[in-house]
Amino acid sequence: MMLEKYSFGIGDRFGHQGRAQLGAIIEAKKSGVDITPVWNKSNREHMTIHTVPLDTRKAADAAVNALGYSGPYRVDADHINLKNVDGFIESSDFFTLDVADFTGQRAAKNEIDRFVEKCKKYIGLLQIPGIADTFTITATMIETIAGKYLLAVKEAGKIYHHIESAKGKANFITEVSMDETNVPQTPIEMFFILAAIADEGIPAQTIAPKFTGRFNKGVDYVGDVAQFAKEFEQDVAVIAFAIKEFGLPKNLKLSVHSGSDKFSVYGAINKTLKKFNAGVHVKTAGTTWLEEVIGLAMAGGEGLVIAKRIYREAMGRFDELCSPYATVIDIDKAKLPSPEAVDKWSGEDYASTLRHDQRCAKYNPHFRQLIHVGYKVAAQMGEVYLRALVKYEDIIAANVRYNVLERHIKPIFLS
Repeated sequence: MMLEKYSFGIGDRFGHQGRAQLGAIIEAKKSGVDITPVWNKSNREHMTIHTVPLDTRKAADAAVNALGYSGPYRVDADHINLKNVDGFIESSDFFTLDVADFTGQRAAKNEIDRFVEKCKKYIGLLQIPGIADTFTITATMIETIAGKYLLAVKEAGKIYHHIESAKGKANFITEVSMDETNVPQTPIEMFFILAAIADEGIPAQTIAPKFTGRFNKGVDYVGDVAQFAKEFEQDVAVIAFAIKEFGLPKNLKLSVHSGSDKFSVYGAINKTLKKFNAGVHVKTAGTTWLEEVIGLAMAGGEGLVIAKRIYREAMGRFDELCSPYATVIDIDKAKLPSPEAVDKWSGEDYASTLRHDQRCAKYNPHFRQLIHVGYKVAAQMGEVYLRALVKYEDIIAANVRYNVLERHIKPIFLS
């Protein structure tokens, strides 16, 4: 099973927006770009919302059938590990192997020594096509990189081979994810990580590195855009070189776990994809939940009441909701409005504060991030929330479709 050149994560926490998301993919095709939709939902999200992986497959299939979509599509077991992968094996055909927790832990000395010996031909000056810089490689450098990443790759190998034993070789797509770490990987680290991936026999089709800067949930990139552009371009060049050096799958490409809405770097991604004729996988699904809340607020009436209730309860459970996402949010509580103030807002006030429009004076990124991690509140509303999604489907779906197509697909793939 091969992943196509361009793919896009369209996860849907509550399973109601598949048609709207897929509609954006279909519209993009009319503009000349083929993008494979990938429904993704993590184990943490399933546990919070009390769904199971099969529900994601059913939602994807239902959207495809409803719209008569005939292109390829995938269902991603997002950020899984050996402890939870079994629940995803039957319903998924894309597996994101999350081994970030193992980075920085050292493999056994004999394994590190073996890896250094295998890579000794790269000691000296290394020139990677597409990168102007020449890199000086030493045995100590390779050993240091192995010390940081080899154990993580070996863990990815255990997960991959476990899935392979159940599904059979070539019957699924593999991504290796190292993005949820504190320190970004350099291009040279990426090169030797890919060497280790090949050595473990993992036919990775995408790899998600950690880039410089902050990739907070639901808000724009925080960091040096020029530095990101350089890293992204160098990583694309490294992947192209590593494919030939290590015999990795020819369609191996970068995966950008954007945390959604990294508008300021989309231009750099677009430029590099065109320069190298490269593919990319983009995970940006979290904003769908936010567009649901925006739609509820815009609808007024019961929808607005629910939106205000979500905020009030999220404020009251701030620490509980934020702690699991502490590394990927930056919320200043002093810049959050009081629930009492929000209770007096109109639907447009609420939507303008939450909607990611940096030109709007009312937009509040702290408010947006809190709602982003507050989906647990909506989940615990149960049928009250789900019935509202059905009642106000038209306005919510329009928001979701516009968000996917205009704010994400067009800047990344079409501009």
